[in-house]
Amino acid sequence: MRDLEAAGIPARNISLVVNDVDGTQKSIATTDAGPGAGTGAAVGGVAGGAAGALAGLGMLAIPGVGPVVAAGWLVATAVGAVAGGAAGAAVGGITGTFVAAGIDESDADFYAETIRRGGTVVTAKPDDEHRAAAEQILSRRAVNAVKLRKLYQDAGWKSFDPAAPAFTQSEIDAERRRYKTGL
Repeated sequence: MRDLEAAGIPARNISLVVNDVDGTQKSIATTDAGPGAGTGAAVGGVAGGAAGALAGLGMLAIPGVGPVVAAGWLVATAVGAVAGGAAGAAVGGITGTFVAAGIDESDADFYAETIRRGGTVVTAKPDDEHRAAAEQILSRRAVNAVKLRKLYQDAGWKSFDPAAPAFTQSEIDAERRRYKTGL
């Protein structure tokens, strides 16, 4: 997230959502991101754990995921969608929030499942001038989403299920170890 800011993307246009089942992610706020504005196309990446962070950090409980720490424009989108009754976001939980933010539903399901399994999703809303830099930074820092999605699918995963039980800490630890194996 610091790399995104250093590339000229304002902190208010960066968002983070990380599973916090063990309660250890609360201390990750280090920059001054305020609530973001509106929705729109985003670029994103999946990381193995929290790597930097944003102020305005909030704790949320997401069905099928459990407790998460979230900050940035995506949280503002979620709160606004619920308050305004936006189609999809209010009904679809985390997946609906991603979709309302301009992310393809298939990718939104994958991101939600990744959070459920202990991953961190970092998204950015760069202007045209900073889009290439954001994509390059996120692709360099992220796990290989294609490989990770295939691992999920090979194990029988089809889409995020908010009714599924949240992962336990030991399941999350196993998933996070997998992120370090070359994904």
